[in-house]
Amino acid sequence: MKTLRRLLFLLFLFFVACAKSGNHEEHQHESENDDNPNQALYEQVMDIHDEVMPRLEDIYQQKKELKDRLANTLDMGADAKQELELMIIQLDSADHEMMNWMHHFQPLPDSIDEEKARAYLESEMERIKEVKALMLESIDRAKKLAAKQ
Repeated sequence: MKTLRRLLFLLFLFFVACAKSGNHEEHQHESENDDNPNQALYEQVMDIHDEVMPRLEDIYQQKKELKDRLANTLDMGADAKQELELMIIQLDSADHEMMNWMHHFQPLPDSIDEEKARAYLESEMERIKEVKALMLESIDRAKKLAAKQ
C-alpha cells in the first residue's frame, strides 16, 4: 500500500511538472511577441529542466533496485549494506533537489525589470545545472554500484 501511495504521489508530481512545462510554453509565446531579450536564457533553463526531468524515473528505478537488494540479500556485509544505504540517500537527495528547484522556479512576469530578470534567470541556470549534475552523477554511481555487487 505504501508503494502504491508513493507511486501515485510521484505520478501527481510528474503531471504537475508537465503542467508547469506547458505553462512555460504559453509564457514563451507571450514573451516572443514582446521581443523579450531574456527569452533565450529562459528557454535554455527550461531546456535543461526538460532534459533531466525524465531522468527522475531512472532515479526511482535505481532506488527500487537498491532497496530490493538490501531487503533480499541476507548475507550482505555491513560495509556493503552501508554503501547501498548511502547510495539510496544520494538518489533521494538528487530527487529532492529537482523537486525543490521545480517548486521554487517561477516564470517571470512581463512587468519585471530586464536586469533583475536576467540576474534571476542566470541564477536559476546555475541551480538547474547543479541539479542536473547531481542527478546524472547519482544515477551513474547507482548503476555502477549495482553492477559491482
